[in-house]
Amino acid sequence: MPLEIDADNLKHGLLGLVIALLEIIKDALKLQALARMEDGSLEENEIERLGRALRDLDRAIEEMKLEQGVTESVKNIRDGLDRIVDDVVDRILNPRRWEEEVD
Repeated sequence: MPLEIDADNLKHGLLGLVIALLEIIKDALKLQALARMEDGSLEENEIERLGRALRDLDRAIEEMKLEQGVTESVKNIRDGLDRIVDDVVDRILNPRRWEEEVD
């Protein structure tokens, strides 16, 4: 499934892709932080620092999207990537269904 990137403006498309990847990395960092908090491997001051850093990262990404006018491009790219990941996960979890569709 191809990603839909604004062909009229390659700069916005490329910047949108980079920011979408930053958002994905940020989301993964948040999940890792939550897991570390739940298993008790972070001290209170580490939790506070990590929370501030993630909020700052959120703000910086949002500011970049607004300043560069790529909010919609990032959303479209994230939607496309989400569909690809959903398809891959579905194929891994339900291989027989996919084999039947190919036959």
